[in-house]
Amino acid sequence: MSGSSNASATSNSGVEFDHLPPRWEPTEARPRLPVGVAVVSVLIALLGLVMLLAGLLFLLSAFLGSAVPSSLEIFQSIDVLGAGILAILGALLLAIATSLWRQETWALWTTIVLVFATDAYLFFTGSITILFLLLIMLFVYLLAVRRYFY
Repeated sequence: MSGSSNASATSNSGVEFDHLPPRWEPTEARPRLPVGVAVVSVLIALLGLVMLLAGLLFLLSAFLGSAVPSSLEIFQSIDVLGAGILAILGALLLAIATSLWRQETWALWTTIVLVFATDAYLFFTGSITILFLLLIMLFVYLLAVRRYFY
């Protein structure tokens, strides 16, 4: 009997340690990419790729002459400066699309500013069409999903 009372006495006394590992704190989870942002990112990437290829093909045709057939040119009526600007804008759009996919805040705000500027241009030129309404809906959607970006 004395053995059982001794075991119950030690179980009630509690165990103390000199140190414990640091308390675990959950890290802030990165939110998932919204489907609409993924679609917008892919569309921007496709547009950027077309612009980059169009600019580069025109520049290659202009500087290499017959090495690149002129039938590959996407835009026939631009000059060398315009093709260079087109290639640069295409590369910038590819960077924005990649950053949107990675949910970077600067890309979101850049896209919002570009969509707003396009809407303002369409509004002030009197081009209120389906594109104008789609861009307004995209603008509101991008503002609504801004909490998913870090």
